[in-house]
Amino acid sequence: MDCAVATLSVDPVKSHDAWLKDVVAHCENEIDIKFPIIGDADRSISTAYGMIDAGTSDEQSLPLTIRAVFIINPENKLMLSLNYPARVGRNMDEIVRCVKALQLSYEKSIATPANWPNNHADIPLADGSRTTDFKGSVFLLPTVTDDDAKKNYPNYHSCETPSGINYLRLVKAEEVA
Repeated sequence: MDCAVATLSVDPVKSHDAWLKDVVAHCENEIDIKFPIIGDADRSISTAYGMIDAGTSDEQSLPLTIRAVFIINPENKLMLSLNYPARVGRNMDEIVRCVKALQLSYEKSIATPANWPNNHADIPLADGSRTTDFKGSVFLLPTVTDDDAKKNYPNYHSCETPSGINYLRLVKAEEVA
C-alpha cells in the first residue's frame, strides 16, 4: 500500500514475540507482521499522545492504553486519527479503507463518500433509468469548477439534488488514479 506502519506497546517489546505467534495463529488471513514495535513501558509516549484509556485509569496502577491509529501524510501532517477503547479491537478493514481513500485524494480534488468503495451501487439517472456504473466512485470537491470538471473528468456524473445545486459530482475512482 506504499505506507509505513509502526506500533506502540506499553508491554516490553520482547514479550510480543510469543504474543504475535498466538494472535497470528487465530487470524482469518495469513498475515506476516513486518513492522516495528515501539516500547513504551513507562507510558510517556502514550501519555503525550493522549492514549491512556480513561475507563481503566482509576482501576489500575498501570492503566491500559486506548487502541489508537494515526495516519500521517508524507509532509508529517496528521490526516486521520481513530481511537478505540482498550476493550474494543481495531477494524483493520476500516484502517485500510482510510489509507486507500487518503492516498487516492492526496493530490486530487476529490473526496470519498460514506461507505466508499461500496457507495452508489445503484443510482437514478435523469431519464428515470438506474445505473450501477458509479459503484465505488468519488466526489469532486466543490472547489473544482464545472469547466475544470469537464476538462479533467469528462465522464463525471452530476447527481440530481432536491436543491438543484450541482455539487454532488461523481467520478469513477479509476479515472482519478
